Amino acid sequence: MSINNSETNYNKVSVKKRGWFRRLFAFVGPAYLVSVGYMDPGNWATDIEGGARFGYSLIWVLLASNLMAILLQTLAARLGIVTGHDLAQACRKEYSKTLSFFLWILAEIAIAACDLAEVLGTIIGLNLLFGLPLLWGCVVTAFDTFLLLAIEKLGVRKMEAFIVMLVSTIGISFFIEVFLSQPDWSGIASGFIPHLDSSALFVAIGIIGATVMPHNLYLHSSLVQTRAISDTHTGKAEACKYNLIDSAIALNGAFFVNASIMIMAAAVFYSRGLVVTEIQEAYHLLQPILGSQIAPVVFGIALVAAGQSSTLTGTISGQIVMEGFLNIKLRPWLRRIITRGLALIPAIIVIALMGNEGTLKLLIFSQVILSLQLPFAIVPLIQFTSEKMKMGNFANKYWVKIVSWIVALFIIALNFKLILDTVLEWLQSGSMAVYFIIPMLISISGLLLYLIILPLFKESKPWSEKTVSLSKEIAAKILPRSYKHIGVAIEHGDGDAVVISEALSLAKLHNAKLGLLHIVDTPGTMIHGNEEESLHSKEDNAYLIDLAREIEEHDIPVETALRYGNPSDEIIKAVEEEGYDFLVFGSHGHHTFGDILFGKTVDSVRHSIKIPIMVVRTTHGDRERALREK
Repeated sequence: MSINNSETNYNKVSVKKRGWFRRLFAFVGPAYLVSVGYMDPGNWATDIEGGARFGYSLIWVLLASNLMAILLQTLAARLGIVTGHDLAQACRKEYSKTLSFFLWILAEIAIAACDLAEVLGTIIGLNLLFGLPLLWGCVVTAFDTFLLLAIEKLGVRKMEAFIVMLVSTIGISFFIEVFLSQPDWSGIASGFIPHLDSSALFVAIGIIGATVMPHNLYLHSSLVQTRAISDTHTGKAEACKYNLIDSAIALNGAFFVNASIMIMAAAVFYSRGLVVTEIQEAYHLLQPILGSQIAPVVFGIALVAAGQSSTLTGTISGQIVMEGFLNIKLRPWLRRIITRGLALIPAIIVIALMGNEGTLKLLIFSQVILSLQLPFAIVPLIQFTSEKMKMGNFANKYWVKIVSWIVALFIIALNFKLILDTVLEWLQSGSMAVYFIIPMLISISGLLLYLIILPLFKESKPWSEKTVSLSKEIAAKILPRSYKHIGVAIEHGDGDAVVISEALSLAKLHNAKLGLLHIVDTPGTMIHGNEEESLHSKEDNAYLIDLAREIEEHDIPVETALRYGNPSDEIIKAVEEEGYDFLVFGSHGHHTFGDILFGKTVDSVRHSIKIPIMVVRTTHGDRERALREK
């Protein structure tokens, strides 16, 4: 079963009625995949700058951001559990195609921006740990995508375990950093008291923007459906309860990691009057200040782990968003290459032109883009989960609606403040980019306002069931087929027995005649074609004739065709010239190097002919098994 019909296939985890802890454990996992988005390199940049410039005073901002994240992730999980739709699918169901398309574009831009932050984190981490040049780091991050795809294929539970391992690496690393930095515990306690001066506003907004990330809402609403949830009120209520616990544990763990980063920065840099605004700078200052070689190494390991774990969840989010909004399925590797390519292009350009100094600016820019898209995920989520028509008894209670909209408006206001401040900064610097940004901001603001007021003018309707059946439409198009001339491509080898056996069964069923086809592809035939008279071609011709006689004993009419040249090309020609209306041929099941050595006849043929085909595996084990069954 797939995650909400996503192109990445994961088996649903069975949830059986056992003890409380076992039932909880059955639901644990999705929130941990989501939580890594709250510990990505974008968070590191804001946490380090906040701790280095303002000490412990912004810890309460981290806590407030975390509480907002728990609320919104809980709503996302409830949407997926109750309606069976993830947030992207819900938008496609609710809005017009035009509006859904614009929301998809914004979501894709945000995912590319998020992947940009993960790329930069991995590149910087490899540079700090191994001295790998930043541009070579770009090459490594281009290839690590295939490692992540391999992990996805292992299944949802193993992937979740891998993510938990990376998250644990990050957490343990920063607990070590906090221990080594010997922070002021009374200062930490005072940091939980809300107070904010104007000089810290920009950093506070950046912390919130980096914490509440839009793609995680799409991700969570889909991942919760990997659990086999009973389609009853009790089953859904139980799933909502355990996912709330899962979210609270996972996201509070992310909060402690972010708080550890800020506490470390405050204890090491702020207490010494050092202003640190770059991740590389923080790394290089840890050893001389703390007097320990462990601190910077642990820091670098955690940074690479953060980049890799966030990359994996960003990939899955991209797949969910594309299929949810557009109902388009791409191969996971193609989707991954596109996303990573979009992230690498700006990274390579900035690193080539600006070097280390450009990485922090690019990180901040990626967070600005995330902030821009955030309201377009929050507003639909609150609207959908508040509608009784869609959520039934699970619709948001009155107080939840109020709190949710307060949080949404607060995030929208702060994020737009961050964007406007960035635009003003660009204006002051004379950047030409601002003349493109201002019209875009006006258009996006209008789109957001339309999204907010749309429910006032549109009657709420229930969505169709999550499983949409086209059985009647398909049934009307079903027409029994009858085949008259079945082509059988054989290779003059042991595997022919399996191929001919399958073809005989079809011929008897349809009262059809068989056409035995063999292609002579010796070097001589490539030059002389059918004029070549070698021992090889004579043996092949005799083989065809003898087989035809044997098959005729089964009261099946048989024709033979011996052709010369490239097997793929000749089979394609034979289909048309011999008049086959069905084709049966064998496949050895080669992969990679086998395809290079023996060719890929099956793929070449099936993409070039219009008649139905049957591909029969002729590997040794399959051959013997098939013959026994016959």
